[in-house]
Parts: sequence; structure tokens; C-alpha cells
Amino acid sequence: MPKRSSSYTTALAFDFGLKQMGVAYGQTLTSSAKELCIVKASDGIPNWDNLHSLIDEWQPNLLLVGLPLNMDGSESDLSKLARKFARRLQGRTGLETLMVDERLTSHNIKSSIREQDLNANGSRTDLSKIDHLAAALILQSWLDDPELGRQL
Repeated sequence: MPKRSSSYTTALAFDFGLKQMGVAYGQTLTSSAKELCIVKASDGIPNWDNLHSLIDEWQPNLLLVGLPLNMDGSESDLSKLARKFARRLQGRTGLETLMVDERLTSHNIKSSIREQDLNANGSRTDLSKIDHLAAALILQSWLDDPELGRQL
């Protein structure tokens, strides 16, 4: 089980969604992110017990939430809901929580999977179950450039 350390940052990232949220873990020691799981949600409200269990297990000292902006950088209705989730997450955990621009993460993941599927003789991956991969991409983006993290 990962442990907290003051010499490096450990983080959980969330790809916010109304029906499900992807979760990924990463840390700055190796600058790597790994997808963990998908947590079910109802109208953007996750099972908080499941999220608290993940946080207890992985013991991050930072939380990241993907911010779904429009292509022109403006906020959408989903952006407002993601911010609301991030505020609740920070309030419930007491952990620093940052927003990370997630434009094109799901699109990039889907394109990559479609390409892999074509290379694997036409097999099909269920593209409705990729949120944890998007969370890993959000986290990896932040690891590559921490300036992407925005305060709530």
C-alpha cells in the first residue's frame, strides 16, 4: 500500500462524470500515473464510502479533478458540476484539491483504443468504460506540468 511522504507528492485523480468517475493514482517520485478503477455515480454524486476507501487505501496528499472545459476554454454546465464535486471532495477529505484542464482526454483515449482495436484484428473495446484511463491521462498531464493545476 502506498505511503505518504513529505519528499514527494502522491495523488489521486478523478475524471468526473454524471454516471461514473474514473480514478487514477500517481506520484512525483517516478512521474507516473496508473489507472485504478471506475466509481459509479448518480447525477454526479459518487458513492462517498467508495471514494473514502480509495483515499484510505492509497493515502494521497493531493487530489486532482478533471475540468471539462469547452474547446474555447470557457466553462460548461459540466464544468460547474465538476467544480462542485471537487469542493465537496476537498471538504470531505481535508486534502488539497486542484482542477486540471481535461480537454480532449476522453477523445484521445477513445482514438487510441480504436487504433489498438484495429491493430488487434477488429476486436472492440467498450468505450463507455474508459474513465479510469482518462483519469490517468489527466494525472499524467499534471505530473508532466504541475502548472496545469488550478485552485478551486
